[in-house]
Amino acid sequence: MSTNTAELDRLTQRWERFRTGRNTSLAGPHGWLTLTSFQWLPTSPSPLAGVPGLWSFEGTTASLTAAVEDHLTLVSTGEPVLGTITADLVDEESLNWVSAGSVVVELGVRANRYMIRTRDSESPTLVNFAGVPVFDYNPELVVTGTFTPYSAPRAEVIKTANPEVAGRAVLVGEVSFELFGVQYSLAAEEGSLGSLVVAFRDASNDDTTSHWRKVELTRPRPDGSVVVDFNRSINYPSAFTDYGTCPAPVIQNKLPMAIEAGERDPR
Repeated sequence: MSTNTAELDRLTQRWERFRTGRNTSLAGPHGWLTLTSFQWLPTSPSPLAGVPGLWSFEGTTASLTAAVEDHLTLVSTGEPVLGTITADLVDEESLNWVSAGSVVVELGVRANRYMIRTRDSESPTLVNFAGVPVFDYNPELVVTGTFTPYSAPRAEVIKTANPEVAGRAVLVGEVSFELFGVQYSLAAEEGSLGSLVVAFRDASNDDTTSHWRKVELTRPRPDGSVVVDFNRSINYPSAFTDYGTCPAPVIQNKLPMAIEAGERDPR
C-alpha cells in the first residue's frame, strides 16, 4: 500500500484518536484493569476470600447474606445489604452487585456456574496504567477484504482464557483478504451496529503480543467489501488479568505470519 506523507499523517492521527479512546475506556474505575480475584460460588452459604458476607447458589439463584459489620452496599442503589439478597442470571450474564469500600463485587454466570470477581479501583494494574503499549502505525497492514456471509449463523464451541470455562462463538461469515501477496480467510462474528469482529492468533503471540487478539472491522459495504485494519487489533481483558474468561479464536483463525500491529503484550 503506497501512502503519501499527508495521507499517512491523517491516518496516523485518526488511529491515535482511536488509541486515546481505547486507553480512556480501559482506565475506568471498575473496568478490566481492576480485577483482583475470581471465585466460584459454593452450594451452601460460606465465606469467600477477600469479600465479607456468606455466599452461595441454588439452582439458578445466587444468594448473599450480610450483617451491618460487613459494610456491604448495593451498587444499584447504595443501600446497605442487611440479611439475605438474591439474584438470578443466565449464562454469560454479569452484574456489578455489591460494593465494599473501593471494591465492587461482580456476580456472573460462566459455564452455567455462578462466580464472583472482585474489581478494586485501587488495583495496582489500574493505578500504574499509562496506556497499552502498541506498535507504530503501519499502513501496509490496512487491506480491503470481502465479507461472505453464511446462509445462517454457525455456533461453535471454543476455549476461553479460563480452562474451566468453555465458550461459544456465533460466526456469521468469512472475511477474505490478501496480505503480502497471500490470500487468507478468517471467520467473523457480528459486532455492534453491523460491524464484524474477528478474533485471531498469529505468529507474534506470547512473544511481542498476548495469547490472541481481536479486531473490529468496518460494516461491510453493499458489494461485501470491508476494511481490515490490523493497527486496530486490541487485547482481550485476559491479557491484563488472570481473572478473565475471554473467548479464544476458532481454530481456523490463525495467521502464519507475525502481525506486529495494534496492541502489544501489556505484561
